[in-house]
Amino acid sequence: MLRKPPESIDETLELLRSTGYVAGRDLATVAFLALKMGRPLFLEGEAGVGKTEIAKVLAQTLGRKLIRLQCYEGLDISSAVYEWNYSAQMIEIRLAEASGELDRARLGQDIFSERFLIRRALLQALDAPSGEAPVLLIDELDRTDEAFEAFLLEVLSDFQVTVPELGTIRAEEPPIVIITSNRTREVHDALKRRCLYHWVGYPDALRELEIVKARRPQASDALAREVVLFVRSLRAGDLYKAPGVAETLDWVTALHELDAMSLDPQIVNDTLGVLLKYQDDISRMQGSEAKRILDQIKDEIRTMAHT
Repeated sequence: MLRKPPESIDETLELLRSTGYVAGRDLATVAFLALKMGRPLFLEGEAGVGKTEIAKVLAQTLGRKLIRLQCYEGLDISSAVYEWNYSAQMIEIRLAEASGELDRARLGQDIFSERFLIRRALLQALDAPSGEAPVLLIDELDRTDEAFEAFLLEVLSDFQVTVPELGTIRAEEPPIVIITSNRTREVHDALKRRCLYHWVGYPDALRELEIVKARRPQASDALAREVVLFVRSLRAGDLYKAPGVAETLDWVTALHELDAMSLDPQIVNDTLGVLLKYQDDISRMQGSEAKRILDQIKDEIRTMAHT
């Protein structure tokens, strides 16, 4: 069931938090403005900080269909917008030839009609019926090349695409567009200017603890606090890939499944593969370094308890 977009920043904040997405007021503000102004929202930040989740939350809370375009190197129009069902077209041609009723002009019009068109993510989002505009998630745009980025700029300018055989298809109601980037390369300024921009960084300790409690309520308070402080210490170190909030939540889940009530050196060493994804990082943290960090955060917790 479609729901009206929020009418205020506070309502947007509450909308996000209603699904367990703990957002700051700055993010709620830019999300509210993007919805109000009908502008794409460009979210940039490290992997695992919750950029993609924002699109999912908006689709869920506003009762919209979520259409996701997962970007990758070499993504082209046939994968992102549309292509023709060539096998079905060939069958249609063979049937026409077998029947002896081969009118080439009519057959040409028929095989390049709507029934042979395969709509990919962008065309699905633009071709939605009025009143059913979806949330269009263009995920990890930085993985594509500049040619696709230029094409996307054209699509977002007028919310339309042209299929040469059918003409221009224009959105009756523009979709809600969320674009994410992990900043593996810079996205061109021209595209960013079409959007409202927000950098999604790692949350501070209090907010990350709130996120853990909201998304993993089964974990004990002591375990959640220790995990958050341990992960924050890792992010301050020299790692190839620091763990994101997604990894924090995965680690809490794994530790809970192991019936851990708090962290100890053995369980940290045994489960580092849930938190870190590169062997060099795991090797650097295992053993004495993990114990050093663990001793440090437990001292910090004891100090906080006595103040």
